[in-house]
Amino acid sequence: MKKESSLMRKSHFLGTKIRNLRKRNHLTLEDLSARCIRVDAHSAPSVSYLSMIERGKRTPSQEMLENLSEVFQKPVEWFLDSEPEAESITPDKGNHGGVLGMALEPNFLFSNDILQIAIPEMLSQTGISGRQFAHLLIRAHQEHHQNHFPDLERAAEEVGHKNLYLSSDDLITIAQQYDLQLRWFEQADELIFGGSGEASKHLLTSYFEAPNLVYLNTLLKNRESRLKYDLAVHIGHAVLHNREGLHCRLTIGGSEHNEEAHHNTPNAQDILNAWRDFEASFFAGALLCPKVPFRQLLDSHGYEISVHKLLNISPSVVMRRMTVVSPYPHWHYFDAYQPGKLKAVYRGNGIPLPWGNMRTVQDPCQHWAVFRKFAEVSNQSSTQLSILLVEGKPRLYCCESIQVEDLAGNPHVLCAGIDLNPAIAAQGMNVDEVVMQLQALCIKHGGASVIPHQLKQQLMGVAKILNIAWVERSLSADVRVICVRGNACPRQPQCYS
Repeated sequence: MKKESSLMRKSHFLGTKIRNLRKRNHLTLEDLSARCIRVDAHSAPSVSYLSMIERGKRTPSQEMLENLSEVFQKPVEWFLDSEPEAESITPDKGNHGGVLGMALEPNFLFSNDILQIAIPEMLSQTGISGRQFAHLLIRAHQEHHQNHFPDLERAAEEVGHKNLYLSSDDLITIAQQYDLQLRWFEQADELIFGGSGEASKHLLTSYFEAPNLVYLNTLLKNRESRLKYDLAVHIGHAVLHNREGLHCRLTIGGSEHNEEAHHNTPNAQDILNAWRDFEASFFAGALLCPKVPFRQLLDSHGYEISVHKLLNISPSVVMRRMTVVSPYPHWHYFDAYQPGKLKAVYRGNGIPLPWGNMRTVQDPCQHWAVFRKFAEVSNQSSTQLSILLVEGKPRLYCCESIQVEDLAGNPHVLCAGIDLNPAIAAQGMNVDEVVMQLQALCIKHGGASVIPHQLKQQLMGVAKILNIAWVERSLSADVRVICVRGNACPRQPQCYS
């Protein structure tokens, strides 16, 4: 009783500290309660009790405070009045969007009339098709909204009733409910040569034919994870677009829009089709991985990519959905084919790309995790901590990469990662000092270095708060410097002078 009375006298601002720390780490009350349950179910506060603690209407017990201390990797004393609240843990209300803008001055150069003349000329000179440009616009829109599209989420939840374990038979039943008739066709993959002479296999997996026919390649019967995705996409088109004016063809490998390679004017139909394709693809992910149950599953498994096996879906769907459902907003995702093709990309806070996804780069930096993964002969995932200069300042990234083979037999690397700088800053550490210390060690040791014990302990605390198992694993390996320009390798001092 005496201990609890003492705790009450010191807890006037405890609720505010917990609320600010929770928000700084992008956790909901439900997330925090679930984290506490995993530490110790007996002392874990409920969602409603947490809310009352944050509003100053309840005081946590000593055991409950120790539980919260473990979750946030802070000593118990930090939460009490004797320790003033650090400015660095107050919620950051700044813009976390992924697209960096620039001031458009003089404004007359960016008028609609001038842009309508300049954009087709720019595309023509750079060899970018109208459809590629449409996809670039959509990616910018996606990053600006941090990959959150609640209307699409709700539409998928109404159809799938938030069922995390839909089978292909369940999806076939849903498709029939939306008057889609399914047909099977046989077609093998074909060899396609890219602009640089590289060869890859191209496979048409499914397509829509008006008014309501969906044709599925018989090869999908051998890979249910891809069959489920294709079915979910076509259901998305039926739900969102009422099957009107669709030109939906799902393919693997090769040049997906080879017939438009010389079409340089971004017309309205290009943009409409590209946007509908994006919506249907996002819907498919939300249908197969409904936000709340999928987030709970990831949280209970430390965001391991291997959860795709539990759901019988592809790792690419799992990794793309991570960027949406995680309470931490600073994610990125690459789906990379050799020699330098990014089939899909998402940059939650503007991480520079290892290569452009419009044109092949011949000499990319080989120290990016995606390139190192291409060099490995392993189906196991691997982690990497990387330091990259962004606008002249070093940032620390962590990613998990896995090499897979698509249905046509093309190897490619999937890579999901996060920017650790905001997470480090959220714990009251001097993020610039931490990352610059790691950068100096990497340069001193030729581009890669082990992490000193003290820093490793600090970063381990950050990893535990994030609850991402592969961030913890990465701390046992070297941290590496990487660069966005292949002809200026980070092993050379001039990159990081």
